[in-house]
Amino acid sequence: MFIPIVLGTNRQGRKSANVARWLEEKMSEREDVETKLFDVRDFNLPTDDYGTAIGKGYPEWRDAIIEADGLVIVTPEYNHGYPGILKSVLDLLLKEYIHKAVGLVGVSAAPWGGTRVIESCVPMVRELGLAVTFSDLNFPQVQDKFDENGKLLDEKYDKFVVDFLDELVWMSRTLRWGRENLPSKHHQ
Repeated sequence: MFIPIVLGTNRQGRKSANVARWLEEKMSEREDVETKLFDVRDFNLPTDDYGTAIGKGYPEWRDAIIEADGLVIVTPEYNHGYPGILKSVLDLLLKEYIHKAVGLVGVSAAPWGGTRVIESCVPMVRELGLAVTFSDLNFPQVQDKFDENGKLLDEKYDKFVVDFLDELVWMSRTLRWGRENLPSKHHQ
């Protein structure tokens, strides 16, 4: 399964980058997953035009999502929501997401661990045609979860990530089978 990751914030000092890099490492350790990390910082988005019409201007992202069996979104919670730049990057495409699984990873400096950002993301990614897993990863008080070198300090996440990825791979595999074997007006 090819399941890219998108890191959804461009803020300075972002702790969610540690989460995304750790997750990329964990996914790369699995024999059933291939991944690539995309960072919204690397998208030079225009300020005078927008939407799927300009999506062709980002061929590496477009091609990765076309090839992808699923997607992981790592996003911090800003004022109970997701960063605007994440939404802007996701809005570069549309049909390329349809009937693919998405796993959501919420990151927060507060004790709720991105629960509200995941709740905010669900209707948005659903509208893009993505199918959300019921297993999320939450990183509350993320500033205490990694050392200064980005090494995870809390070993319980080693179990959490297995459950998260097992569900994501299962859904990705099932949806790929469906895209390949069941006629749909979206896959012609």
